[in-house]
Amino acid sequence: MEALQAAPDLARVRSETTTVKDTPGYRLFRAGNVAVLVVVSVLTLYPFLNLAARAFSSEAAIRGGDVFVWPVGFNTTTLESVLSQDLFWSNYRNTVVYTVVATAIAMALTTTFAYALSKRHLKGRGILVGVALFTMFFNGGLIPNYILINELGFKNTMWSIVLPQAISVFNLLVMKAFFENFPSDLEEAAAIDGLTTYGIFFRIVLPLSKAVIATMILFYAVFFWNSWFPAFLYMDDPNLYPVTVYLRNIIAGATGTGEGLSDIAVQIGSNVKAVTMLLTVLPIVCLYPFIQKYFVSGVMLGSVKG
Repeated sequence: MEALQAAPDLARVRSETTTVKDTPGYRLFRAGNVAVLVVVSVLTLYPFLNLAARAFSSEAAIRGGDVFVWPVGFNTTTLESVLSQDLFWSNYRNTVVYTVVATAIAMALTTTFAYALSKRHLKGRGILVGVALFTMFFNGGLIPNYILINELGFKNTMWSIVLPQAISVFNLLVMKAFFENFPSDLEEAAAIDGLTTYGIFFRIVLPLSKAVIATMILFYAVFFWNSWFPAFLYMDDPNLYPVTVYLRNIIAGATGTGEGLSDIAVQIGSNVKAVTMLLTVLPIVCLYPFIQKYFVSGVMLGSVKG
């Protein structure tokens, strides 16, 4: 009976402790948070909205500084001119292929290397970690790298972009920390059931690591999509360039990337830069919302000990 009588009092105490009083100070705090978030959102969205507005504005309005977040002198001439270029679509296709292949290879190498480094009983583990960290701060230099790529026969091939940047040490360390926090009981139980090391990795570890894997895929995909300097350095054939080099040549005023490009740049001017940049960033902007839910959780899981 005493327990039954104490139950309502206990429920009342819990409700009182879990209910936050809507005091004037708390309302002011919430209003301040909303104001800060609105300002941050506006500052974040403005560059993209301005880019989209410039892409569909007239050249005179852009040069006059009249374009902010809404097109002025709406036109689609620039968009039609860029989309009609075979070289643009060829470079765009190259970017998609390079990004997909490079991300797949990078994920395969990063996940396997990180899983191996996460095992404390691995002989030479400290040396391997030290080598990885060393490459994070030091490299052979531009000219030695160029000579190496040329001697390996990777020049004017996709591999000059993919292989030299196949592993990001930062991503490797994040995944290593995540695998170190992985429950060892699951691996031991799988080993007792007869799974090999590869079976444990592919059938137990990877399926339970979707958050950090999605985060690393996003990191690698954005990196390779935006990368332009390796292609600019190691490729001579304009048909092999990614679209970022196409964009770079327009912005820098280079005219050696194909016939007709210089004519468009002269006729349309700075408007073509906005259109090309918009078309370049649009796939990443569309992809990010679908992976966003894994982004923060993946990074936190890979960075928190214990």
